[in-house]
Amino acid sequence: MRTMALVAAVLAAPAAADDECSVAMADWQPRAAVEALAAREGWTIRRLHVDDGCYEIDGWDREGFEVEVKLDPGSLAVVEIEREERRRPKDRRK
Repeated sequence: MRTMALVAAVLAAPAAADDECSVAMADWQPRAAVEALAAREGWTIRRLHVDDGCYEIDGWDREGFEVEVKLDPGSLAVVEIEREERRRPKDRRK
């Protein structure tokens, strides 16, 4: 039983590596390009940072759902997008 679990873990490992980006820093698009892409896509950025060599946006989509978007830093292609069922909290200030 342990052997099968170990084999499954080893086979799954390369799939997890697909979420990582390996672009030389000299070939990265500037943060302003990421912000412009987010605006075109209707994403509101709460936090823009680097994770696993990729740009990562934590924020909300145009419908107000929380999203986490991983982008290839060279092409700005979407590597992964996760959409939560939580909506953006309403602004209670008046």
